[in-house]
Amino acid sequence: MNVQTKMFMPKFFKRIYHKLGERCWQQLTPSFAFADLQPLAITCIAVTVTLLGVRHLGWLQPLELNAFDLMVQLRPDPGPDPRLLIVEITERDIKAFKRWPLSDRVLAKAIAEIARLEPTAIGLDILRDIPYEPGHAELATQLKNPKVFPITFIGNSPYDRVQPPPHIPDKRVGFNDVVLDPDDRVRRNLMFASDGKTTLPSFSMRLAFAYLDSKKIDSKLTEKAELEANKTVFSKLRSNSGGYQNINDEAYQVLLNYRSAENIAKSVTLTQVLARKVDPKLVKGKIVLIGVTAITVNDLFSSPYSANAGGNRRMPGVLIHATATSQVLSAVLDGKGLFWYWEEWQEILWIAVWSAVGGCLAWRVEKSLNLIALAIATCGSLFGFTFFLFMQQGWIPLIAPALALLITAGVAVIYKYEQSRQQQGIVMKLLGQQTSPAIANALWKERVHLLESGLLPGQKVTATIILTDLQGFSTICEKLPPEVVMSWLNEYLSAMAQEVQAHQGVINKFTGDGMLAVFGVPIPRTTQQEIAEDARLAVSCAVAISSRLREMNQNWLARDLPSAKMRVGIFTGPVMVGSLGGTTRLEYGVIGDSVNIASRLESCQKDRQEDICRILIAEETFLHLGDKFEVESWGALPLKGREKKVNVYRILGKKKK
Repeated sequence: MNVQTKMFMPKFFKRIYHKLGERCWQQLTPSFAFADLQPLAITCIAVTVTLLGVRHLGWLQPLELNAFDLMVQLRPDPGPDPRLLIVEITERDIKAFKRWPLSDRVLAKAIAEIARLEPTAIGLDILRDIPYEPGHAELATQLKNPKVFPITFIGNSPYDRVQPPPHIPDKRVGFNDVVLDPDDRVRRNLMFASDGKTTLPSFSMRLAFAYLDSKKIDSKLTEKAELEANKTVFSKLRSNSGGYQNINDEAYQVLLNYRSAENIAKSVTLTQVLARKVDPKLVKGKIVLIGVTAITVNDLFSSPYSANAGGNRRMPGVLIHATATSQVLSAVLDGKGLFWYWEEWQEILWIAVWSAVGGCLAWRVEKSLNLIALAIATCGSLFGFTFFLFMQQGWIPLIAPALALLITAGVAVIYKYEQSRQQQGIVMKLLGQQTSPAIANALWKERVHLLESGLLPGQKVTATIILTDLQGFSTICEKLPPEVVMSWLNEYLSAMAQEVQAHQGVINKFTGDGMLAVFGVPIPRTTQQEIAEDARLAVSCAVAISSRLREMNQNWLARDLPSAKMRVGIFTGPVMVGSLGGTTRLEYGVIGDSVNIASRLESCQKDRQEDICRILIAEETFLHLGDKFEVESWGALPLKGREKKVNVYRILGKKKK
């Protein structure tokens, strides 16, 4: 049999190129071809639309509000507002007077002491719709002071309404109602509300604008019926502003900009005020709020800071009103803008962009750990940018784009995995026809490298070559019809292919009645242990083929078919392997003298056929076998086409243990 030093491309490679074609090629190599972008684009659109629907239903609102709370907690504390002073009625104060509610006389004395120190405004965050003797007349006298601002409570119905103290002008009364979010936390400032008859300002608005009036700062309503003071417009909160989606935006609300968890303003106790132990500098020209902080009175509300406090610590109502007052003053006098929000179309685009980012990451990054690290870094970047805008008073969605990123990335990973699994199934099926599962799996893992640029790159490897041929095949063909010969030959070649696969070899081609198989390609074997293992597997394969041939001969004789004898040549040595040709026709070349030697061993001294399967190896293979096989030395023999003799050995079989 004449064997050239160049072998045709194995059938499994031909089938990959010719059956799967361009589509399989694109799938096996990462790229951004248009066909690849289609599923990615569809995924991004589907995820974005789904999230927008979920968001519209308000299902993401709790998460967005929790993210809002976290960013509030992470902001630096600017310290107490120097324009405010809080007079706290503590548990110790209540115990000192041994009663609650405190008498009107106690409150009257407190107001008188504060008024003596010349504040700009005094806010009384204590309902006084009925007398608490003694001292009601004294309190009524103090409430006539134009600097004193008592409260009323509107409630949800006329039955809830708590009237302010009698004979107090409406311009000095503000409601102390607060707006609760669905999770019962206070994040909004209700600036104006209606009691069914008139529109009233809040308690904090009364105090803030009393201070602004003292500074000669005018206010007005814009064309959109929004309040403007010193070029600061208090834009109304909408039902879908920022992370909100389905809140009640009736009346006049703005997002409450918390100053601090506790350090909103300096504070003193009621006992200190009555004992005249308050520094006059803390009061003069300031807004003084009098309110209860004692826990037993339960004038407490959850705030964005509550989630970060042990036991869900809540904030006294007087501190909520102080926060709202400070917010108005900071916006008008300090230039600290109010919260702003994106338009709905901007938020939709924002979510879609991050969905695309997640899809692109998952599409391009192959390794799971790298993808996880990039996903974490990208989510961190998203949070960092959102927090940066939050520091600039901008509240934009965080949870929706984060979910868009992660879900799209997850869907893309699942899609890629399923696509890869299907491709692997196709390719493994093709590869598995002519190579072992282990080699097929190795080829699949190295598919990107192996198929880079459409070619298998040339490389020098040490492999073991097997060449086989049938003795007297021409005579068999002469005596039998072609269809019988074809069927008989297919049985023979099929059995050999099975043994090669079982021993992790690769069938390069069938040469009519023979076969050329290689052990050690296409995945290079780099260590001596691996090369020796290839040699042992090749010889074991030849011995197994010999056993199968004995069984097939018995079967053929029983069916009146001719029996067969075969010769096998095996050689281990260096070869160059790689693709030869162009894109229209590719050949998997194995170039080197090792192929020629294997061919000459197979055809060496054809008359010496002591058995139905003669297996000859050279010393280069013999050195790797150890003591696993019974070997007969034929000595140094000349081989056709070679100047030097080659030490030849005949394999008799495996050694019995």
